[in-house]
Amino acid sequence: MLDGGDEELKDTMRNSKPVKRFIVIDKTVHELYGSKVSQYFDERGVIYKILPLTTTEENKSMELVTKILEEVHHLGIDRRSEPIIALGGGVCLDVVGLAASLYRRRTPYIRVPTTLLSYVDASVGAKTGVNFAGGKNKLGSYVPPVATFLDSSFFQTLPLRQISNGFAEMLKMALMKHLGLFELLEVNGSKLLHAKLQPSKTCSGSEMEDSTAASMRIAIETMLEELAPNLWEDDLDRLVDFGHLISPELEMKVLPALLHGEAVNIDMSFMVYVAQQKGLLTKDEKDRIIQCMLGLELPVWHQECSLALVQKSLRERLKHSAGSVRMPLPTGLGRAEIFHDMIADDVICQAFQKWTEELSSFGNK
Repeated sequence: MLDGGDEELKDTMRNSKPVKRFIVIDKTVHELYGSKVSQYFDERGVIYKILPLTTTEENKSMELVTKILEEVHHLGIDRRSEPIIALGGGVCLDVVGLAASLYRRRTPYIRVPTTLLSYVDASVGAKTGVNFAGGKNKLGSYVPPVATFLDSSFFQTLPLRQISNGFAEMLKMALMKHLGLFELLEVNGSKLLHAKLQPSKTCSGSEMEDSTAASMRIAIETMLEELAPNLWEDDLDRLVDFGHLISPELEMKVLPALLHGEAVNIDMSFMVYVAQQKGLLTKDEKDRIIQCMLGLELPVWHQECSLALVQKSLRERLKHSAGSVRMPLPTGLGRAEIFHDMIADDVICQAFQKWTEELSSFGNK
């Protein structure tokens, strides 16, 4: 994207005036790619301002939003034709999206995800947000970007843990909607992880290259299928909420010990045991899912995910989901249903006991 003749970042919403762009970039991404970003805009005669920020879950707050807005105000962009560009992971994209939605009541913005998790998840949909009062994304809006540019070459400089983190969202979509994606991750997940989802350099058209392209394409397509008809979440029955019932509470409790995808996977791991306890999954299916998670080097258990935390999370879910727990659960590999009634306490307790007995030996990541 930053090499060659690609003009998209410059030309989106272009008009007759000199092109002006405000770019918010994650600090680590800036250290790796900042010079290329500057060169890109310099070569095209763009008036621009780059704002490097530390964008982590710990500082995902309104203070970060107002810092962005102050800099946007000083540059003086046209809210109709000069989009703000967000270059970074999910936190960066969320924070910039919220800032853009507030500036003069709505300013266009562009997402450029640089992590696998944001590539699959945050690049799609309309949500923006920041943490507030100890709660994950308690403040936010529904404002989609005018464009999202996807470039998986950014993954080359990511730590392996960040790649693994993103695989959690891919696995979520596989378990909810796509048996073929699950089988692809089951067979090739470890190889894809250690290749950082880069095409094979040894032979074009190779199995690895095909698996890489297919895994990302299917994950994004299935995510779009779920999100596009329901961008503003008028329908609260959402398969994409799988892995997001317990994880918000767990993630905020242990911050910064777990990455978002890691917390999501621990949630999914437990819910797989709930599904088996309810008779929705066979033991073989449950075991295959857990082995796939381990092959992707994702955590499957955490000591802070106590029974009390699980029960509290489900009560909060009931409170904020219009009186229904709306729990997505797998009913086989690659298929799922949403359950509206609260799962019986004995099912939760028995599932939790088996989950702990079988997986606690893997310890915390």
